[in-house]
Amino acid sequence: MSTPAPARALSAARTTATAARVLRQLRHDPRTVALMILIPCLMLFLLRYVFDGSARTFDSIGASLLGIFPLITMFLVTSIATLRERTSGTLERLLAMPLGKGDLIAGYALAFGALAIVQSALATGLAVWFLGLDVTGSPWLLLLVALLDALLGTALGLFVSAFAASEFQAVQFMPAVIFPQLLLCGLFTSREAMHPVLETISDVLPMSYAVDGMNEVLKHTDMTTAFVRDTLIVAACALLVLTLGAATLKRRTA
Repeated sequence: MSTPAPARALSAARTTATAARVLRQLRHDPRTVALMILIPCLMLFLLRYVFDGSARTFDSIGASLLGIFPLITMFLVTSIATLRERTSGTLERLLAMPLGKGDLIAGYALAFGALAIVQSALATGLAVWFLGLDVTGSPWLLLLVALLDALLGTALGLFVSAFAASEFQAVQFMPAVIFPQLLLCGLFTSREAMHPVLETISDVLPMSYAVDGMNEVLKHTDMTTAFVRDTLIVAACALLVLTLGAATLKRRTA
């Protein structure tokens, strides 16, 4: 077995080359691309007409779900796609080349991040201009939070793929990583109304700040200090998880 090349500093050229390779592969997998881009839009569409008789209910939770749906979708697709690279031996061959773990993780994040931009833009445009989501603030701020949420889902997917031995196991991480955040993020009830222990736990979960950021846009015309804090926390969590993903990336396949 060849000896892996020594670690190098993060390279823009190697990162973009990795991202381009991932995008070329995704181009030949239209079902995965459709899942990433269209499913959040479909879920928002269904949600709007589930509450057809109560548009105010859609307004109150639609903004939050606009951030949650992309996060969940990107988590699933990214974790499975990355694990497929590991189990097929592609990842091992790449790491035997002059390609650092940071380059690899950053390349995947860049590729899936490009799709996240398209996904978030379509979902936000659908919710605001077609489904009539009534927000007080700027739709561009909604788009910003939705994009950060999608990037966070990408980062979480890349991270958990290092601990799964099969695609089925990658999907099994969803109840452990996503569902607790979904229950504690403040979507179903305010976090202040939860048991103090659960409220404390929710304070360290990134999805809580994603929902808080969406609610700030829903209620305020201008960018608030709380909104800036929430978006910075989501972005910092995504960066932290990507860093952890690079640190835990293993060369040997499962």
